[in-house]
Amino acid sequence: MSKCKFKRVMLKLSGEALAGTNGFGIDFNVAQRIAMEIKELVEMGVEVGAVVGGGNIWRGRDGSDMDRTTADYMGMLATCINALALQDSLEGLGVMTRVQTAIEMKEVAEPFIRRRAMRHLEKGRVVIFAAGTGNPYFSTDTTAALRAAEIEAEVILLAKKVDGVYDKDPHKYSDAKKYDSLSYIQVLEQGLQVMDSTATSLCMDNNIPILVFALDEPGNIKRAIMGEEIGTMVCK
Repeated sequence: MSKCKFKRVMLKLSGEALAGTNGFGIDFNVAQRIAMEIKELVEMGVEVGAVVGGGNIWRGRDGSDMDRTTADYMGMLATCINALALQDSLEGLGVMTRVQTAIEMKEVAEPFIRRRAMRHLEKGRVVIFAAGTGNPYFSTDTTAALRAAEIEAEVILLAKKVDGVYDKDPHKYSDAKKYDSLSYIQVLEQGLQVMDSTATSLCMDNNIPILVFALDEPGNIKRAIMGEEIGTMVCK
C-alpha cells in the first residue's frame, strides 16, 4: 500500500464505456478488461467504490416529449443493468462485489446503506452504486460525487473517452488545449465538460479531487492510483 497514492477511491465509468465500439449495449470483453484493472487495485489493497452510467442503454428523452421524471427513472434502471454486468465480470475473476441500489430491488441487489457499504469496502469488496441517487433530475456524475462523500473516498477517478480536460472538443478541434490541472471554480466558470455543475459543486464543498483520464488506454486506472501524472486533476 505504500506505493499507492490513494487508499479508497470512487471510480466513475460512463455507460458508453461498457458499450465499446458497438455504441450500444454491453461489450463483455470491455467489461472484462475493466474488471481486470479493478482486480489489480483490490489486490494492491485499494478500496474501490464504483458508479456506472446508463447511456449505453438509455439516453433520456432524446428530443422526445417524454416526461422528464419517467425518463430519469428509466435511466436509473439502465445503470442497474450495467452494475450487474460489471459485478458478474468482477466475480468471474474472483473479486467479491456488492451492488447497492438507491431504489429497492432486494431480489437482485442490496439497498444503499452507508455503514454497510463502508464495511464491504473495509473487507476488500468492490461496491457498485446503482440507480443514481434514487431521485430524478440528478445525474450519475452527481451520484458519484454524493457516494464519494458518503464513503469518504479520497478521489473520484473519472474515466472518459478523452485523456483529460480540454478547453474545447479535441475530436473536433486540432488546436484544443489540454489542462494538467484545474480548480473547481475554473471548471464551473468556464463551463468545462468535466462533471455537471451539481457534481462539481458537491466535490468542491467536500474537497474531493477529481482525476479525469482516458479509460481506453489499458493500465490507466492503476497509473492513477500510483500517482502518475496522467489526465487532468481538478481540485482546490
